Amino acid sequence: MLYKQLLRTLYRNTVPTVPAAALAQELAAPAPPLLLDVRTPAEYRVSHLRGAQFVPFDSIATAPFAGLDRSQPVVVYCSVGVRSERLGERLHALGFRNVRNLYGGLFEWVNEGHPVVDSTGPTTNVHPYSPFWSPWLKRGRKVYE
Repeated sequence: MLYKQLLRTLYRNTVPTVPAAALAQELAAPAPPLLLDVRTPAEYRVSHLRGAQFVPFDSIATAPFAGLDRSQPVVVYCSVGVRSERLGERLHALGFRNVRNLYGGLFEWVNEGHPVVDSTGPTTNVHPYSPFWSPWLKRGRKVYE
């Protein structure tokens, strides 16, 4: 409950959100959305959603996102959903029509028991971003790289 209150204060509500459970169902469908992970390289290396493409947060203001279908469903995420909301805003400005933000980010995804992977396969490791944010990660093994 406190996590949801925190997110209400942090989100600008400029990008529609998708709950973790709904995204898990969509990822099991024949035509899943494109996943864009907008964290740091270290966070992504520790773990990410299977099939997610890495987008460095520092590059979102200038990246053209060339070659991506503007009509394809896209779900953006970061640790809690704030950085990904910024990416969602940028994608909307570039003409993407179906962009959603994973509500609660990777933390909510893992807290609800959904799987993450690293370069070798399934893992329980999760980068908690910082000591300030780590208390919101209730499941998984906290790993700072």
